[in-house]
Amino acid sequence: MSTAPSVTASASGAPDKRPSTRALRGLHALNFTLADVRDGLGPYLAIYLIAVRGPDQGWNEATTGMIMTIAGIAGLIAQTPAGALIDRSRHKRAIVIAAALAVTLSCLTLPFISNFYAVAATQSVAGIAGAIFPPALAAITLGVVGPKLFSKRIGRNEGFNHAGNAVSAALAGGLAYLFGPIVVFWLMGILAALSIGAMLMVPSEAIDNDLARGLDCAEDESCEEQPSGLTALLQNKYLMLFALLAAIFHLSNAAMLTSVGQLLTHLSGKDNATSLIAICIVAAQCVMVPVAMFVGHKADAIGRKPIFLAAFGVLALRGVLYTFSNNPFYLVAVQLLDGVGAGVYGALFPIVVADLTRGTGRFNVSQGAVATAQGLGASLSATLAGLIIVSAGYSAAFLTLAAIAGIGFALYLTVMPETRGFVPTQAGTPSDPTGRPALATA
Repeated sequence: MSTAPSVTASASGAPDKRPSTRALRGLHALNFTLADVRDGLGPYLAIYLIAVRGPDQGWNEATTGMIMTIAGIAGLIAQTPAGALIDRSRHKRAIVIAAALAVTLSCLTLPFISNFYAVAATQSVAGIAGAIFPPALAAITLGVVGPKLFSKRIGRNEGFNHAGNAVSAALAGGLAYLFGPIVVFWLMGILAALSIGAMLMVPSEAIDNDLARGLDCAEDESCEEQPSGLTALLQNKYLMLFALLAAIFHLSNAAMLTSVGQLLTHLSGKDNATSLIAICIVAAQCVMVPVAMFVGHKADAIGRKPIFLAAFGVLALRGVLYTFSNNPFYLVAVQLLDGVGAGVYGALFPIVVADLTRGTGRFNVSQGAVATAQGLGASLSATLAGLIIVSAGYSAAFLTLAAIAGIGFALYLTVMPETRGFVPTQAGTPSDPTGRPALATA
């Protein structure tokens, strides 16, 4: 049976792709195996530095937060160039494989170094390489399935991603109980190798490189135009507004799990910290899987805005609930709410960007630009929370993060329009399908 994709033209003139079974299975496997690789060590970095290295080697919440901020800034600087690279490259599989190797090797060196600047350098390399994954996975998906099936497929991608995170976290928690925190490094190496095999399952000929950068025309000379740069993106006011909201979301969200992990380290000791944070991750990821699948299937019917508002609301609630008790089991239970907020955000982020850039050929560079703002928020989140924890305690930090989420909710409610059905004009300002400026608010 042939694995080549079938392409026909839809009524609108956009290619209507029929992806091969092999390509779809490759996407499933890639999102599952990359789940633990794409974010590097994530919350395990804070646990490793605080619980294993500890104050004797100069590591506390503040210094750990600085490392995460430095790595985050390096990653966010790379976001827009990474998106532009994916837009222009016809070797997307090779780029993903190279990024997976770079992230893994950077993290595997951590047990052999202790100097602050060396740790910052390795994690910065991981952050830069990790910037490749979001635009690359979205682009490959769009290039394989086409715009018509994109929303549903992104929801499925996120479902497999969260399932992969849950499985890897469960393995990390169980194995860390037996062998110690160092086990997360072994697991990361194994998953990186599996992700390379998964990427090779997607045939290169199955990826339509024009569709992958957001050109959805069939026979149109504009398809020959090269994607515009950041200057053109700044003309799209709704895309810039969404970038601000993405930054606010991650300024609130990024440090919550890390802070819970640090709190659990103090409450339960370093021997149990890795296992407890793994339970937190598994709990949240188990919720994220159905949430992401739901968003992918219902985003076109319900609209983007109501679902995104729910994500901001749940994020604010989660921050407040963390302050009610220091019981480890209670904290793990509250962490379930992360599955709602992060599950919605992960599924809707590429969908909203695709809404605002459809037909422009700037999908991936736009993802990079928005992800830069998102990364800035995430990077500042770690330092902000670390400084507040050291000076005022964990409850003050959680309440501050919750207040930031509340601000994001209010902004999205009052100034961000509904993006479903938007068609960007040549100047980059979205319009509705009739050509009128898009002014929908719900």
